[in-house]
Amino acid sequence: MSATKPAIFNEMLNGEQVRSAYQNLEKWYRSMPAELRSLKQSEAEALFRRVGITFAVYGEGGDPERLIPFDMFPRVMTAEEWRKLDRGVRQRAAALNAFLADVYDRREIIRAGKIPEHLVTNNEAFEKAAIGFRPPRGVFSHIVGVDLVRTGPDQFYVLEDNCRTPSGVSYMLQNREIMMRMFPQLFMESRIRPVDGYAGLLKKTLASVAPQKCQGEPNIVILTPGHFNSAYYEHSFLADLMGVELVEGQDLFVEGDFVWMKTTEGPKKVDVIYRRIDDAFIDPLCFRPDSMLGVPGLMSVYRSGGVTICSAPGAGVADDKAIYTFVPEMIRFYLGEEPILENVPTWQCAKPDDCKYVLENLSELVVKEVHGSGGYGMLVGPKSDKSTIESFAAKIRKNPDNYIAQPTLALSACPTFVEEGIAPRHVDLRPYCLVGETIELVPGGLTRVALTEGSLVVNSSQGGGVKDTWVLAE
Repeated sequence: MSATKPAIFNEMLNGEQVRSAYQNLEKWYRSMPAELRSLKQSEAEALFRRVGITFAVYGEGGDPERLIPFDMFPRVMTAEEWRKLDRGVRQRAAALNAFLADVYDRREIIRAGKIPEHLVTNNEAFEKAAIGFRPPRGVFSHIVGVDLVRTGPDQFYVLEDNCRTPSGVSYMLQNREIMMRMFPQLFMESRIRPVDGYAGLLKKTLASVAPQKCQGEPNIVILTPGHFNSAYYEHSFLADLMGVELVEGQDLFVEGDFVWMKTTEGPKKVDVIYRRIDDAFIDPLCFRPDSMLGVPGLMSVYRSGGVTICSAPGAGVADDKAIYTFVPEMIRFYLGEEPILENVPTWQCAKPDDCKYVLENLSELVVKEVHGSGGYGMLVGPKSDKSTIESFAAKIRKNPDNYIAQPTLALSACPTFVEEGIAPRHVDLRPYCLVGETIELVPGGLTRVALTEGSLVVNSSQGGGVKDTWVLAE
């Protein structure tokens, strides 16, 4: 492998010239005195704190609640750039749902030799309780968060898929709200597509997958593990926006063929549960018997068509990092189309030849746990010292099936406010795709930014920040 450092694509610049999409922002930045910028940054932090936008980070001691750093310099996508991403994300969400419907039923993709059976059936996210059940409209994953990175003007790659309970959409919405409140003139001078329709689209999506036994307007609830969960703010925020109840497991019970919610006016039937708890905790009679978060008997009602669970139990098998390598094949197999968005080239350590290559080139690769998330359990080779690399190599040799590896991509950089002005920092993007009767995206997503110079790790749990994402109107 070549050790030549790839060039970093700066999304604001074309050579020395400011790209047209960023010209308004460049003028805005140059006209803002440093004192005003500092004042506005403090104002943004105060607004985030006032509305309670915090992120829990465990295991660090002290108060686990902290603000996610917010960068005021927006990231901009042209209409043409967004068109490609929009089409590519929809295509991917459709294929992932087709795969889930298939592997819990006829398993045609396995029988056709396109995906090894053991990668599916031995996967810890594969739920036997979902075999043979077809959820309403055949949709297993109702909210798909696709993590995208950019390496050049026209090069976008999918880093991973999130098919269970992707978080962060509250930041997408609040980043926009705060920017509009602080810089109204900037929005008047730019034609930016809105994202505030997300809650309405989400409610429409959830209602469109109401169960067979639902009569009339479906009653939708959000099931949260409670206020100690790191994403609790988001759960309550979305419940407020949609005008639905936020419930914990103890607020629900099963009687007869239905799930009921306890209210001061007596039990009320629940038709659709947008769950924000993991499969293992949903129903102690079906999964973990020690779970205090779920609803005993819920899976029995679900399988009998009395309630819809979004996303469906078992959806996680589609976002496993070993399965990720086969998504382009899923698109060809189920949709008869070529993938619009490319995967990052990936080595599977479960394959002896791939594993040998990975171990020989660890200092140049990014290695991830197959089931890992949040930036944990990974090695960024070029940023790691020799002893870290050697200890990680021992983990791979001990359990090769648990790891995949990818080249260190030259992630694009966006202007980001730093003490001396602006400087490029690496970013990724998570658009949120809603799958029900139709497949919908709002024009935007969550841009995460690695605030440390040179860092490629954008996860909030690892010290990354967030910024508003603008999609320009045609």
